[in-house]
Amino acid sequence: MKQRVLKAFLSLSIGFSVFTYTSAHAQSLSDIHKKQAENDTKKQKKNAEIKEVQGQQDQVVQELEKIESNLEQTKKDIETKKTEIDDTKKEIDRLKDEIAKIQKRIEERDALLKERVRSMYESGGAVKYLEVVLGSQNFGDFLDRLISLNMIAESDKALLEEQKRDKAKVEENKKDVEQKLESLNAKLQDLNGLNDKLKAQKEAKDRLSASLKKKETHLHEDVTSIEEKNDILAAQEKAIKEEIARAKREAEQRKREEAARKAAAEKAAQKQAAEKRVAEKENRQAPAPAPAPKQSTPHVSANFIWPANGYVSSPFGTRFGGSDFHPGIDIAEAGAGNPIVAAADGTVARSYLSSSYGNCVFVSSYIDGQLYTTVYAHMSERMVSTGQTVKQGQRLGTMGNTGHSTGQHLHFELHKGQWNYAKSNAVNPVPYLH
Repeated sequence: MKQRVLKAFLSLSIGFSVFTYTSAHAQSLSDIHKKQAENDTKKQKKNAEIKEVQGQQDQVVQELEKIESNLEQTKKDIETKKTEIDDTKKEIDRLKDEIAKIQKRIEERDALLKERVRSMYESGGAVKYLEVVLGSQNFGDFLDRLISLNMIAESDKALLEEQKRDKAKVEENKKDVEQKLESLNAKLQDLNGLNDKLKAQKEAKDRLSASLKKKETHLHEDVTSIEEKNDILAAQEKAIKEEIARAKREAEQRKREEAARKAAAEKAAQKQAAEKRVAEKENRQAPAPAPAPKQSTPHVSANFIWPANGYVSSPFGTRFGGSDFHPGIDIAEAGAGNPIVAAADGTVARSYLSSSYGNCVFVSSYIDGQLYTTVYAHMSERMVSTGQTVKQGQRLGTMGNTGHSTGQHLHFELHKGQWNYAKSNAVNPVPYLH
């Protein structure tokens, strides 16, 4: 009767142990699923932001193309105006030569007319020279008076008319050219102003485009980190399931070992009882009964071994004046080929090359019903693969300087629970190591 009760108790005890493991695993898996859902939401939000930024970039590109087209047209217009100005200046030079020639003819005619007038004065014409001069408002009026009064010969009259036309032509041509040049210079100034304005707009759009591209790059990096987090969480989920299976296997193995031990104890007790009965029957002293085998339950220690030889070059906690939180410890040792080993039994949740951790290994372990996650980072090489079961002390890789690292060392993290990007489950590993 006692044996049946003991067997039942052992079965319930082992079953309860497995149930405890399973419940703890289920809670961890639930936490992982929750984190994955949160990351998926963040990823959707980031993708929406990326799409919005890309739309802004497309709009900026269109505006830049329009500005560049306007710049190109403005440059052409500027070149055209410059050509027109050069042509106008050439025309001015040509007109200057023509004006100089006309001016020379005017001066020659002036001298001739003066000579004619002097001759008229000396010969005593119908109108005295002084009367003509004193009665004139200007030289044109002077000529008009001479013509109107028919005081000079018809040849002289033609000469005076030509003189008037030449002077009027010079003034008109000079005025037209100066106005045209002034207009062209004004247009050129406007075009240069427009060109400067378009250049400023283009520079502003280029800066905006660069800013949007930088923002898009950061958003893509955020999405990549979210994807990496999800990959790690998914890997941990798989590793936890493997740990559930391993816990069940170990529990069943302990159950078989306990049953075998109990059977052996029962057999020894039965043999001892039989020997006692025989001894009593033969009326002799039975030998002292052999002590029953000591019952012991396999015990898994919560302690971890040091994952590498060396000294702690950077401790757990805040550093650099409180501006940075270090979620693990750095173990450094000079030389090459320094081995990195598993701090505890477990399942490799992930073994991969991370942009930040470098060559790294994540191990999920269940010890006394508690989930632990250990992280081994910056290794030069990895010697285990994702999903692999490892034993305490088994080599995982070699100390190195990969990822975001300065100098050869092992970055070691211990999380009481699952790893998450916020490192909220990280604990100081040192008290756990022996």
